[in-house]
Amino acid sequence: MSAAADPLEPRVLLRRMFDAAIASAQPALCVPPHLPAPPRGRFIVIGAGKASAAMARAVEESWSGPLSGLVVTRYGYAVPCERIGIVEAAHPVPDAAGMRAAQRMLELVGALHEDDLVLCLFSGGGSALLPLPVPGLTLDLKQIVGRALLASGATISEMNCVRRHLSAIKGGRLAAACYPARVLTLLISDVPGDRPIDIASGPTVADPTTCADALAILRRYGIEPPGPVREVLESRRGESVKPGDPRLARSTVRMIATPQMALEAAAGVARAAGFAPHTLGDAIEGEARDVGKVFAGMSLQVAKRNQPFGAPCVLLSGGETTVTVRGSGRGGRNVEFLLSLAIALDGHPGIHALAGDTDGVDGQEEIAGGCIGPDSLARAWALGLRPMEMLANNDGHSFFSALGDSVITGPTLTNVNDFRAILIEHA
Repeated sequence: MSAAADPLEPRVLLRRMFDAAIASAQPALCVPPHLPAPPRGRFIVIGAGKASAAMARAVEESWSGPLSGLVVTRYGYAVPCERIGIVEAAHPVPDAAGMRAAQRMLELVGALHEDDLVLCLFSGGGSALLPLPVPGLTLDLKQIVGRALLASGATISEMNCVRRHLSAIKGGRLAAACYPARVLTLLISDVPGDRPIDIASGPTVADPTTCADALAILRRYGIEPPGPVREVLESRRGESVKPGDPRLARSTVRMIATPQMALEAAAGVARAAGFAPHTLGDAIEGEARDVGKVFAGMSLQVAKRNQPFGAPCVLLSGGETTVTVRGSGRGGRNVEFLLSLAIALDGHPGIHALAGDTDGVDGQEEIAGGCIGPDSLARAWALGLRPMEMLANNDGHSFFSALGDSVITGPTLTNVNDFRAILIEHA
């Protein structure tokens, strides 16, 4: 996908749309317009997420007054900052580095005054990067529950509900610790519906869910929690900060980048190339392989009957699908969606697609996603691959790597969730 190629070549156009979506959510672009006026007291910057280090640098570059702080980001996502400390930790399964960083954040904001201001920078990945457990739990216990949830097919909202009730910093607890200082939270959304409570599991926003809700989610997916985890939930010791709590009265939240904004940027690229863009939704959820089948049906209706849209066009969507892990392959939700889509399209001419995670990591691979064209299945069969078996084994990354059709971006320093584009050349 060389940038020097014909811009109307489908794969080039798809990659340019993906790159535009990522560029629209770069912290250097979206953070500065939302910075507050200098406070009379101290100015402290804290944050967590895959974009948090880049967000911190954007603050430093735009802020002339004194500041200090700490943010935690994923390994490989650090960027140099002079006044804000940068810590790297593990994602999606948390580690001790993230736990220590969360503890240090609480210590930084533990003795503030009314004239002080805390700027919180949160983006996707913040939940795993702030794994400070409630008293009585250990990091090992949180890792056990986290791994089970990741493999269960639970939605991001369900996973974060459980995380909030096992945490000493999420679910409004961080903002409560900052009181009586003023708190301003800037969010880069990576969740369907842009719900602040689900971005980094809501460290600075009130949580209407309960320990009972968290227990119900574990039961729903057949997850038997370790004894201490069950005790925290059943005793309600893990209860989060609720709406109306006076400690959150001076806390404000702003959404500065969202999946919808990213899709609109991609739509502009498609439109300039002569393809009518149609956004199907910025909050698509569901089992990745099932969503792939549904989108294939819509694409074929366009290609065969010019319904509900006429070709040439691009079908855009965002959100966060899930994968119920049944196999042992190298998988991720975007490549699972894409492989399912390719199988259902069965080589129909004139349909190309790209799916990728805007943070550059699909599943646990340093690969954003992949792309398909009408020849993808034929090329796979010629290599001796068996697409249906690979889908059943959750082995999408192996499929696209073998074809040379993986999409690799490296750390993008942002995260506005999944990106999907289906390009239909003609009916």
